[in-house]
Amino acid sequence: MTAPDELVADALARLYDVDLLQDPGDLDLYLALAARTGGPILELGVGSGRIAVPLAAAGYDVTGVDLDPAMLRRARERAANAGRTAARNLTLVEADARGVGAAEVGGPFRLAFVALNSLLVFGSRADQRRTLQTMAGHLAPGGLAVVDVWLPDADDLARYDGRLGLEYTRRDPDSGSLVVKLASAYHDAATSTVDLTAIFDEGRQGEPSRRWVREDRLRLVGADELRGFAEDAGLTVEILAGSYDLAPLGPGDDRAVLVSTCTTTGANRERSRTTTRGAVEPAWSGDLSGLV
Repeated sequence: MTAPDELVADALARLYDVDLLQDPGDLDLYLALAARTGGPILELGVGSGRIAVPLAAAGYDVTGVDLDPAMLRRARERAANAGRTAARNLTLVEADARGVGAAEVGGPFRLAFVALNSLLVFGSRADQRRTLQTMAGHLAPGGLAVVDVWLPDADDLARYDGRLGLEYTRRDPDSGSLVVKLASAYHDAATSTVDLTAIFDEGRQGEPSRRWVREDRLRLVGADELRGFAEDAGLTVEILAGSYDLAPLGPGDDRAVLVSTCTTTGANRERSRTTTRGAVEPAWSGDLSGLV
């Protein structure tokens, strides 16, 4: 029999995928970067494998790290459904992505990334900064580190006053149930955080519904702060983009996509933060803006 806590965790992992039925549009970016760097690839905060499994299916060796066992179960199921190549090439590790070590994930890696706002749920500013350092520590010289975060504008934040509203009505392809999502957000300017509460009611028309509640705290990161995290980790920032086509960040962009290069070995990275970095040829070549 499934324990109550595990039942809730499995439901919330499944509903996470319902949240992302509307494609964010970032997969092509990671496929293009992987084509330039080759493998192996590391994803911190792999979740249910939305990005990692297609990369593994494309023939790359991918290691995904997540602290949520329910999400990892979803990722394994997704990989199994994607075929033998994906299942063979994907390694999943249950660990804290903020400080996972080489003994757990292996490496070094040619590409490492934190996708679609995952950095925002990793905790405090210090935790986020440590995550970039962890990524840098797992990269081979010339490897790429990529981070993608949401940049809400003032109008967005002004609406985050705790009011509850309808976000969507969708059908879960796994269960066939109708899912109604209500959501509330509260922005605290003093801590630069947004507290999110999501209420999912699911069931069939005319039948009793089941309710699941998910609570998250996002710690917002500005574009300059993200650049600082990368530089503090000894990475060389190649581009700070405002979209998945890697067009440079500009006014009004609602996300920041940072692509940075590792120019030192892990053993020398700490020293490189206070010395001149050597010129190491990146794992990709050419204009980043033409990748996708």
